[in-house]
Amino acid sequence: MQTDDRSSTQVEAVFEALSEALRARDAAAVGALFAPDARIFDLAPPLAHGFDGRGLADWLAGWDGPVEQSASDFEIKVSGDLAVCHGLVHVQTTRGGEEASWWMRATYALARDDRGWRIIHEHTSVPFYMDGSYRAAIDLAP
Repeated sequence: MQTDDRSSTQVEAVFEALSEALRARDAAAVGALFAPDARIFDLAPPLAHGFDGRGLADWLAGWDGPVEQSASDFEIKVSGDLAVCHGLVHVQTTRGGEEASWWMRATYALARDDRGWRIIHEHTSVPFYMDGSYRAAIDLAP
């Protein structure tokens, strides 16, 4: 698959805007980056849902400081009006003076429409320990 550098740069800008919106804890700004019919497979239940602005606003309000998000090994592939991206995402924030930090796997699909590139699919996950405890392995790092 050939990737158009200009389109790839535009898709990168969506993720920069996503990081900025999370840092500002601005759920509306995050929502503007998603298509109205986006499908999300998130860490939290349920198994799948559409974009939930109120739920995200409540989650963001539960943290004391900015929610920092950065990516590692993030790849973007663009073909026409469709982009697929995947990599590892690191989230850091604080609650009650305690740092919260975890790595997760993330896959996104974006589509270009008359408003530009918007997220149509988001899937985040963490591995879990297969030792019978079923604990999420949020202590892993690349």
